[in-house]
Amino acid sequence: MNAKTGKRGPRKKKAPEARGLTATELLGGHAPAEVIELAMQIEGQGGSVLATYRDPLGGHWQLLAGLPIELVAPTPYQRDLSETHLKRLANAIDQLGRFLDPVITVRASDGTYWTPNGNHRLAALKALGARSIVALVVPDSTVAHRILVLNTEKAHNVRERALEVIRLAKGLAELDPRPEKEFLVEFEEPALLTLGLCYQENGRFAGGVYHPVLKRIDAFLDDKLPRALERRRKRAERLLKLDEVVGEAVAALKEKGFESPYLKAFVVARINPLRFKRGARAEFDATIEGMTAAARKFDVDKIKASQVARAGGAPEE
Repeated sequence: MNAKTGKRGPRKKKAPEARGLTATELLGGHAPAEVIELAMQIEGQGGSVLATYRDPLGGHWQLLAGLPIELVAPTPYQRDLSETHLKRLANAIDQLGRFLDPVITVRASDGTYWTPNGNHRLAALKALGARSIVALVVPDSTVAHRILVLNTEKAHNVRERALEVIRLAKGLAELDPRPEKEFLVEFEEPALLTLGLCYQENGRFAGGVYHPVLKRIDAFLDDKLPRALERRRKRAERLLKLDEVVGEAVAALKEKGFESPYLKAFVVARINPLRFKRGARAEFDATIEGMTAAARKFDVDKIKASQVARAGGAPEE
């Protein structure tokens, strides 16, 4: 307690209890048979095992290996390459003359190695003509989709996040068809699944405009993934239909002489029934249907330039 003010100071955070392995224990013990077999497969494919060790936190066995670069490919459900980021990364690696950040890989059934978080580093090395790449090879292939949450190569925008999540969902629907609600960590938020399907249908879809609404009306489903994806496709269809009607209202505003990159955000905000209801949630279908009906009745003659000037939010993409 502070003697002058009589107020208690901030509580000191309790230090976490020590856990995991010590540095000397990482190489201790005998690797299980599946890890030894994986090492033999790597060497049989022209690779080299640089180390076999256990990770310091969970004690799981994994390999540090050099892999022929043609055997490594990105998982099919991650975000698209950014050409700008790729060029900068390749230039930085080339100037340094060293590759210091191994990618994470898992061995696929066809003998290739999927990297769920190293797409840009892999592409940069290929662009530089590298013949091999250093990788952390994880024996457990089921962790491939979970590693995506560690991906920090570049900041996500809504489009990238949504496309990554829906690709992941489609891949998991074939491999691990548990209920959608059991993938909270992998999918991050339910709205991204619906938006991802919209982006796959329309690459120029303005998902950022609808994201704030969807976060309050979308929820993870109890259905198993294959069935959940069918329901999400119907939600995406309704959202795309709403976007068509909103587009008509935006076109009408432009005909009246209104010019702003936020016209779509302005229209969506005006027809959003939750706009002034802080913290309120609503049912998806009813909300989208209500917004579609409101967009059809949108009266551009009642809109003033000052109202549009004050508008902000996500611009059209």
